[in-house]
Amino acid sequence: MSQQINTTTTNTDHTAALSKGERNEPTGFLDMELLRFSTAGSVDDGKSTLIGRLLYDSKSIFEDQLHAMQEASDRLGNEELNLALLTDGLRAEREQGITIDVAYRYFATPKRKFIIADTPGHIEYTRNMVTGASTADVAIILIDARNGIIEQTKRHSYIASLLQIPNVILAINKMDLVNFSEEVYNTIQLEFEKIAEKLKFRNIHFIPISAKNGDNVVDASVNTPWYHGETLLTLLESIPVHNNDNQLAPRFPVQYVIEAPNEDGSVYKGFAGRVAGGFFNVGDNVLALPSNRSSIIKAIDQGPDPLSKAITPQSVTIRLDGDLNIKRGDMLVRINRNYPKYSSMITLNVCWLNVKPLHVGDKYIIQHTTDETKAIVTDIRYKVNINTLENITDVKSVLVNDIAHITIKTVKPLKYDDYNENRITGSLILIDENTFETVGAGMIVTDDEVYSYNI
Repeated sequence: MSQQINTTTTNTDHTAALSKGERNEPTGFLDMELLRFSTAGSVDDGKSTLIGRLLYDSKSIFEDQLHAMQEASDRLGNEELNLALLTDGLRAEREQGITIDVAYRYFATPKRKFIIADTPGHIEYTRNMVTGASTADVAIILIDARNGIIEQTKRHSYIASLLQIPNVILAINKMDLVNFSEEVYNTIQLEFEKIAEKLKFRNIHFIPISAKNGDNVVDASVNTPWYHGETLLTLLESIPVHNNDNQLAPRFPVQYVIEAPNEDGSVYKGFAGRVAGGFFNVGDNVLALPSNRSSIIKAIDQGPDPLSKAITPQSVTIRLDGDLNIKRGDMLVRINRNYPKYSSMITLNVCWLNVKPLHVGDKYIIQHTTDETKAIVTDIRYKVNINTLENITDVKSVLVNDIAHITIKTVKPLKYDDYNENRITGSLILIDENTFETVGAGMIVTDDEVYSYNI
């Protein structure tokens, strides 16, 4: 996961999903600030409809897409344009009226660009939700105003907390079906605030909406004069992105060593990668891990352009003073700035993605930032009942869509941070040695930081 949790399966691969939507990139897309957000909710809570409404009202739908949606709506006997069809792209989804796969969509406003992950709500697609939400800056959790908070709401909230998504928006949907009742809205808000306190959400926002009709999605609704907050789009445009990344301890996993001759006969040598935390300046004293060799940054390059500073999450090439033996998988850190942990015994929460179960004694390839090693599962502490959020002990195996707390022993030590400190250096994936499939997504924790809730 370069590193937020990602998989190599066909339907949930970020790269594949984004390349499919490449035609949707508006002019100037790459020059704007990017916000990634995911949606989660129970069946019929209106996730896909909300995304469709957001794109439709912000005029981010192409004419051919609109025409295809209209034709599909007519075939399905819908009297009105079914906005959910924009994201429910698989035939099985359209026929069953549910979301199965993670659907990625681009759109942009003059203020910001967005990548949306519309994730499934069913428990059997937990792995899809974890994959889609793993890189999110914001999680939008939808609630049907008629039903209030249900078990699935707690499950989606738990996953958002587990993934340390920094911002959560509780969208109380279908307010039109409860006559835009302020009392209903306040009751749900108070109940969810108790859950949010236990799950230690950092930033949470509440919005009363009607995805079907557009109330408070892009435009403020006249039906909620008692609500004085922002619309969903305005909030998405204004939520800070990566505002704390540069406060993190500096981390630079080396992805590639570049050696090339210069015109004057000298050799250009640099270490390419992506800043995974904090920042680095030309002139900084740095330490190369795991060799513990120190040096000074003499130059930072981004393509042909020299930089004086590299910040998270920039991809750059760092050149050092002297000739250090550094390879892919090594990590540069600033001297005297909170070094990462270094150990072969790793405790983590894992979301199991594969139909083949995990057992104690199983061996896997571990991909952590740019580093790779092998590991054996030494213990399964417990699994989480995804609906009640209670811990299940005396566990013999971890099944597909399970979330479990396990311990692994790696062949070589990892250079890592706890996931709640750094979502990049604190995450890893487990890969099957024989098929090379990504089978598990892990979030590294210490024993006093495990996610055990009773809400």
